[in-house]
Amino acid sequence: MAMSGKCLLFPLLCNLLSTIIPTSPPLPKRQKKKKKKRERGMDLDWVATFLKDYEWLIEYLRNMVKPAAALAVVLLAVALSYSQNLSLEGEMIYSVFRSFLQLSVIGFVLQFIFNQENAGWIILAYLFMVFVAGYTAGQRAKHVPRGKYVAGVSILAGTGITMFLLVVLNVFPFTPRYMIPVAGMMVGNAMTVIGVTMKQLRDDIKMQLNLVETALALGATPRQATLQQVKRALVTSLSPVLDSCKTVGLISLPGAMTGMIMGGASPLEAIQLQIVVMNMIVGAATVSSIMCTYLCWPSFFTKAYQLQTHVFSS
Repeated sequence: MAMSGKCLLFPLLCNLLSTIIPTSPPLPKRQKKKKKKRERGMDLDWVATFLKDYEWLIEYLRNMVKPAAALAVVLLAVALSYSQNLSLEGEMIYSVFRSFLQLSVIGFVLQFIFNQENAGWIILAYLFMVFVAGYTAGQRAKHVPRGKYVAGVSILAGTGITMFLLVVLNVFPFTPRYMIPVAGMMVGNAMTVIGVTMKQLRDDIKMQLNLVETALALGATPRQATLQQVKRALVTSLSPVLDSCKTVGLISLPGAMTGMIMGGASPLEAIQLQIVVMNMIVGAATVSSIMCTYLCWPSFFTKAYQLQTHVFSS
C-alpha cells in the first residue's frame, strides 16, 4: 500500500510543478532545422575567421616541413658525436634549437618591419645589431679594457660610413627591405674582424713588451712604438676577408648570390648584387678595424705615453 501511495503521489507532484513553472512549447521541426543550420553557420564563420587571422602561422608551419626534414643531418652529427665520445650531443641540439628559435623570431620581426616602411625601424634594427656585435666582439677580446665599447664604436663607425656612401651613391634605396639585410652582412663581418684585431694587437704588444717600452723610452709616440704590431694585427684580421673576396665564385657561391638564384633571379643580376656586397664588406671591415686600433691606445697607454702594465700582465 505504501508503494502504491508513492506511485500515485509522484504524478501529482509533476503536474503541480508543471503548472507552477511553465515550460516552453516544443519547437516545430522546421524551426529546429533552421536553428541547427544557424549554429552550424556560426561554427563555420568562426573557423573561417580563425583561418584568416592566423593564415600567416598556418603558412609558416606548412613551409617548415623541409627544414624539419633537414634535421636528419643534425641527427647524423649527433650520432657521430656519440659514437666518438665527443660529448657534443647536448651542445649540438641546443645550438640547432637556439638557431631555429632566433631565426623564427627575427623572421616575424622583419616581416613586421618590412610592412611598416618606416625609416625609424631601419635605424632601430641597425643599432640593435651593432650593440649585439659589439658585445660579442668585446667578449672575444676580454683582456682589452673597455673592449665592448671599443668594438661597438668601431663597428658603428665603419658600417655607418659604408651605408651612408651606399645610400648617397644610390646603390641601394633607403628602405627596410634593402638596408636591414645589407647592414646585417656588414655588421657581422666587421664583428669578426674587430674581435681578431683587438685580440691580436694586445697579444703582439704583450709578446714584444720590452721592444715597445724601449721605443717609448727613446721618445716614440704610442703609434710609432706599436706600428709593427698594429700592421700585423690588421693584416691578420683582414686577410680572411680579402681571401674570400679573391676566391668568390671560384670555390663557393656566397649567400646573397645563392639566395637570389634560388629565388628565381637571373645569375647576372645575382653577380651584380654580390659584387656590391663584397665591396661594402671590404670597406666596412677595413674602416672598422683601423678605427679599432686607434680606440685601443687609451686602454694600452697612459697620458704620459707609458704602458698600462696591468693590461698585459694577465
